[in-house]
Amino acid sequence: MSTAAPGRDDRSLSAAYWEPLWAGGRRYREVCTGEKQLMGKHLGPGRGRLALDIGSGDGALARHLHHELGYRTTGIDCSPSAVALAATHDTNPEPGPDRGPAWHCLDFTTDDLTTLAHPAYALITCRLVYRWIDDKPAFLDRIRRILAPGGVFWVITEIAGRRTTTNPALKKLGISPLDAELLTTGWSCARTADLDVLRCYALRP
Repeated sequence: MSTAAPGRDDRSLSAAYWEPLWAGGRRYREVCTGEKQLMGKHLGPGRGRLALDIGSGDGALARHLHHELGYRTTGIDCSPSAVALAATHDTNPEPGPDRGPAWHCLDFTTDDLTTLAHPAYALITCRLVYRWIDDKPAFLDRIRRILAPGGVFWVITEIAGRRTTTNPALKKLGISPLDAELLTTGWSCARTADLDVLRCYALRP
């Protein structure tokens, strides 16, 4: 899941909102070369370490982490249609790392995290999802529960007011300065990099 319709005020990860969009053919911003370059710089090689992609959508980010950076990646999304779409890209029918990421339908904000295959992950990614989280403090608490010591929480989010538009609904898309302050508080290291209307955060415990 990436971003929702302009003007929507209800920030939610619930399947009730996202499933009809994915099932109806809605698609979102692709992972661009600039994002991949920043991930290579801030995340480095995975070397088989565990990664969890929250709101994985069509699975493009999870596949990049898995195949290009070398993480053992799991992608989760609350939309069954998004999970099914992501799985269609796994062309190797044999089990193992070459087959691609693991996919699970799960709402990170409400579901039992013990249902995940692993108790902790060296990398957790959250692409164009954080803006839609209703209870951000609770979400961040959940992240810290499953982020391994020395791991990285990688967030890509739009920053409010960066779009060159006169549409007030579009200009408000993204996180506010207060949202950004909450996101970066309490980490031992917080690095950022800007990419057009987006900002990328590499957060370490």
